Amino acid sequence: MRGRPQSVNVPPVSRPAVLAASTPPEAMRGSGDPRDSRPGGRRYLFTDGLLLAGAALVLLTSCKPVGPNYNRPGYNAPAVYKETGATTVTPPPNPTGGAWQPANPSDGMLKGKWWEIYQDPQLNRLEERIATNNVELKQALETYLAARDQVIVARASLYPTLSAGATPEGEKYSANQPLWNKGNQTTYADLTIAGQASWEPDFWGRVRRTVEQARAQSQASAAEAANVDLTLHAELATDYFALRGLDSEIKLLTATVADLERQLDLTQRRLAGGVATAVDVAQARTQLETVRAQLVDLGVARAGYEHAIGTIANYDLSGFSIPPSPLDLALPTIPLGVPSQLLERRPDIAAQERLAAAANAQIGIAVSAFYPTITLSATGGFQSTNPGTLIQGPSAMWTLGAQAAQLLFDAGQRHALTDAARHGYEAQADAYRNTVFQAFEDVEDQLSNLRILEQEARVEQGAVDSAQHSFVLSNARYKGGVTSYLEVLTAEQTLLQDQVTAINIESRQFASSVSLVRALGGGWDVTQLPKE
Repeated sequence: MRGRPQSVNVPPVSRPAVLAASTPPEAMRGSGDPRDSRPGGRRYLFTDGLLLAGAALVLLTSCKPVGPNYNRPGYNAPAVYKETGATTVTPPPNPTGGAWQPANPSDGMLKGKWWEIYQDPQLNRLEERIATNNVELKQALETYLAARDQVIVARASLYPTLSAGATPEGEKYSANQPLWNKGNQTTYADLTIAGQASWEPDFWGRVRRTVEQARAQSQASAAEAANVDLTLHAELATDYFALRGLDSEIKLLTATVADLERQLDLTQRRLAGGVATAVDVAQARTQLETVRAQLVDLGVARAGYEHAIGTIANYDLSGFSIPPSPLDLALPTIPLGVPSQLLERRPDIAAQERLAAAANAQIGIAVSAFYPTITLSATGGFQSTNPGTLIQGPSAMWTLGAQAAQLLFDAGQRHALTDAARHGYEAQADAYRNTVFQAFEDVEDQLSNLRILEQEARVEQGAVDSAQHSFVLSNARYKGGVTSYLEVLTAEQTLLQDQVTAINIESRQFASSVSLVRALGGGWDVTQLPKE
């Protein structure tokens, strides 16, 4: 219950409070006068005014947003790579007419499922599971989807917000309030059905810059997800070839153990015949047990790689195993492309470039704070004290309003925020360039690794051949009684060491091959970035 002045004899009418600057009330409300509907009457004039105002708003909101337009940070890629010496790398074709032509991101490069170039069905099956089963990749994709939704959130501010509702109210006033007139009515009903609209036109481009920023951040998130995908596939392939290299080494040591067992048996028989000594037997047994220990130790490293592969492919490790498969593949050739393609094929570079675009949009958002904020609002509906007359012409009500606000003093806050946005853009542009520098370094490192390892593999194979010949000669001399078993033992140790080194070099070649594919961006390019 609340008091009511005695002089008021009309039930209160509730209307939304709006600021209607320089607009007389009679021009903002329907008068109920039937003359308003006549040709040339006030209603037509009012409608024409609304159309003109709307057209003016459309023109204003289509103006260029404040702040700088985005230009990709400059970087001049070298014409050629320094390192192109390995035979497993296909260099780009010679330029036509002595001048390089611009290349599309995927021209002459790997596409799609790059791991299939190794022609290993088991590797293909493991790699295929990443897209549908890896939890880390799913996390990155969900992060991208959340960023994409923010684009919709930002774009929604370009449009008016509309709402509607019904408000039934009942009021009873005290008959004992001061100055109460006994003839006044004490109970009132107020029924309202109304819709509201509010819009802040994007005169200065703040919303458009916000949409631009959200879109760039969404694309950066998509590129980061692609980088996670590339890293996971490369990591699995690297672990897989390391495991197969260990299988080759296990195969070698297993064969060596069998040979040493025969050597020990021969030495024991020669001791029984009085030809060999107990020292020869002890040396043969020592060598055999040493190699057996090395063979057992390889199982530790192999199990670790197997667990890592199973985790990336999201297998239940309790039932996951990879059968022994020595590394007997040929290294595939990898198309190198021209250096400028690297800027379009590395997802980490693309992510940094999109973050630079988002930082540039933030400058426009900061600059827009120097301009007035203008809000338009409207309400329309029906209001009556009687439900029977609620939806009738005389019960109609509407209001229009506009509000403009300009911040006059903020102690330098807007200037500081704008400067901070400009510095943020420059920092992000430098982060982009730094990522490009590191990407070219990465490619050059893997190219040099492949070239040097290829040379080392040829030299090491010569060492293996020489050690094999030396072992055969020493073994023959021992069996002929010309030399002691120590000569055979030394030759066999040298041969085994050279053979293990050759296997390790081959494993490193496959690891560098995978790393080069990853450094070149795999099968990805910027055309796969979402447009939104």
